[in-house]
Order: sequence, then structure tokens, then C-alpha cells
Amino acid sequence: MFLSAFFPSKIKFPTRNLNELESRHSIHQFKVTDLQGKEFDFSSLKGKKVLIVNTASKCGLTPQYEQLQEIYDIYASNNFEIIGFPANNFLKQEPGSEKEIATFCQRNYGVTFPMMTKISVKGKDKHPIYQFLTQKSKNGILTTSVKWNFQKFLVDEKGFLVTSIDPGIKPNHKKIINWIKS
Repeated sequence: MFLSAFFPSKIKFPTRNLNELESRHSIHQFKVTDLQGKEFDFSSLKGKKVLIVNTASKCGLTPQYEQLQEIYDIYASNNFEIIGFPANNFLKQEPGSEKEIATFCQRNYGVTFPMMTKISVKGKDKHPIYQFLTQKSKNGILTTSVKWNFQKFLVDEKGFLVTSIDPGIKPNHKKIINWIKS
């Protein structure tokens, strides 16, 4: 299947008004568990721009791990973080255990950015962090669905959602890089 037909190539940054900004909750309220079983507190990311991405090891978009790691290597020292959430929601393309996922990411792509435990990113068992990312009533900016593996969410230094990026758009796309650098 040619995935680009399903994912538009434009990146749109929603407009915001001050009342929406003041009433939103931030991503900093969440705590999750990483692949090593340790608690990861999103409040530790205050002051950093964050790219959150749902990942899968058996997907046509899996090579995006390479670009994710490349931008992490370049920008992590500039108050930028990537957080990966393995998910098995799309054609069961992430069947592995936490240990298998960690080994796959390290062996095949040298992933050093934080990877969390496998979660659900859609449906009735959608993880609370993805409820936040996809519901305007929780994030104050937009309502969207997770369309496929490797959908990206950009979060600003205050923990507020900025936009969602379609899965077919590579992590090193000019607009994403410009946002990181701005």
C-alpha cells in the first residue's frame, strides 16, 4: 500500500487565542512507564520542545526511527526531546514485548531517545496521554485521530500541544526542523 496517498503532506499549525491558551492543561501532568519499567514524569520536560510519536517495528514507516534518531542527535542538547510510544493498534505491527521493542530499536536504529511501554493510541482503551493529545477538550487546540503508526505530536516548552503531524511526513521535514529551531 502506498501510504502517502492516505497522509497529506501539508503541516498545519492551528491558530490559538489567548483564552484557549490560558485554560489548557499541559502534558506535564502525566507520568508514564518507560521500556525499562521506570517512571517517566513529563514534568521533567518543562522548558523543552517535545515530539511525541507512536511507533511500530513491523510497519512500512518503521524506517522513520532513523530520522527520529538523527534529529534527536542534533537537537537534544537544544532543549528538545523525542518520546516514543510503541503501539499495536494498526494491523498488529508492534507485537513485541517491552524487551523485544527495546532490543529492536537499539539494534536496528541505535535509538537513544526515551521509549515508553507499549500503549493503545486509539479506541476505548486509548491511553490518557493520547486522550490528551487527540481531544480539544483536553489539549485546548485541536481534535484529531491517530491515523497510523508514526503520527507525530509537537508540544511546546510549556507543555502545550502545538499540532499533529501526519504519519507519512518524515521527522526531518523542513517545517518540523524549523519548529524545533524556532
